Amino acid sequence: RTRKFMTNPLLKRKQMVVDVIHPNLASVSKADLQAQIAKIYKISNPKTIMLFGFRVAFGGGRSSGFALIYENVEAMQKFEPVFRLRRFGLAPKKPEGSRKQRKEKKNRSKKFIGLEKAKILGKK
Repeated sequence: RTRKFMTNPLLKRKQMVVDVIHPNLASVSKADLQAQIAKIYKISNPKTIMLFGFRVAFGGGRSSGFALIYENVEAMQKFEPVFRLRRFGLAPKKPEGSRKQRKEKKNRSKKFIGLEKAKILGKK
């Protein structure tokens, strides 16, 4: 069930609060909810639906969160924060290692050139 439905033409999306009743389940997967919302609102591409902020009510059995339905994937990538896009696999992952490790690797590589530098950076 959805409530507080609103069309936002500036951000090219429809936004709403989603309430889910799920007895005998800890929570409902976002993929299942994406499919359900796509069916309810007759959306051809379920990848344009962004679900986030779900909280299970005390005692379980009920959850509520937010859903954003974008007109297309391009609008979604333009307006959605990168961390949310990463969750749904629509943005590249962060580089490996912590910030400090990445900086140390960069500074170590400054001391070498050519093949030695490539070997330090882990490239072929």
